[in-house]
Amino acid sequence: MFCPFIAHRCCLSLHIMNRKDFLAAMAVLPVGGLYMQLQELGKITREYQRTTLMPAMFIGHGSPMNALYDNAFTRRLKEMGESVKQLPNAILVVSAHWLTRGTHVLTASRPATIHDFGGFPQALHEVQYPAPGAPELARETAKLIKSTEVVEDDQWGLDHGTWTVLKHMYPEANIPVYQLSIDYYKPPAYHFQLAQELRELRKRGVLIIGSGNLVHNLRQISFSENAAPFDWALEFDAIAKAKIEQRAFDDLLHYERLGEAAKLSIPTPDHYFPFIYGLGLAGADEEIRFTYEEIQNGSISMRCFQVGE
Repeated sequence: MFCPFIAHRCCLSLHIMNRKDFLAAMAVLPVGGLYMQLQELGKITREYQRTTLMPAMFIGHGSPMNALYDNAFTRRLKEMGESVKQLPNAILVVSAHWLTRGTHVLTASRPATIHDFGGFPQALHEVQYPAPGAPELARETAKLIKSTEVVEDDQWGLDHGTWTVLKHMYPEANIPVYQLSIDYYKPPAYHFQLAQELRELRKRGVLIIGSGNLVHNLRQISFSENAAPFDWALEFDAIAKAKIEQRAFDDLLHYERLGEAAKLSIPTPDHYFPFIYGLGLAGADEEIRFTYEEIQNGSISMRCFQVGE
């Protein structure tokens, strides 16, 4: 509960405060007298959200075991989280591990940590990422998307494409998180257009992450930690990097035209679709900066990039 007079003064100065400073200021406000209604605080928060342009990211998440590892990739994830200049108001993840017919949005207020894998150590199954959900923002997201009807879903949770990444980026799990599913029956161009519709959320302080892998061929994976990358994996990873640098996004939407290396790298498009969301979130003049590159297990590209600052 807050004093209206002081909260009004804080509202006037929101444009020069980052979210951490704002929350710290709210924490020390005196209790007593007349109090601001919760909807008024919500109005102030929404106005603040519209002043913040968050970056967007594509993360190559790789094996679920990265949740437990301390390696070059996970240390880089930590740095990626720390490099975001303002604490996100919420995080929206488009994960390769939520495939649906139609587009769904997660509206759970307390999303469960989903251990959607088998054959891994018990320690991995015991990991929890107890971040709150963002049901109101999820419903706003559904309304924002005009190209298709979006189904509200409170039964899904945070799958490993989400929590294995966020565990390193934001280990406190104190930022609201929700997910948007991938309509597996639609082509890359559909997902690219949908990602463009999501750009508005970046102005509201939402960090949007596509979580998949540019190269993802489990049929040829090696479980050796020192496995040499396949030549075709290196080739397609380099092709995609060059296409991004050239802003030749249309070529990447039609990856099947990019030769044998593309076919081997993308035997199924589930992990490739989040990469397309990352491209679609970029404004025409926004920088796309590569934040990590590696081939793990011979056939998995860990390439990551960030859109904007």
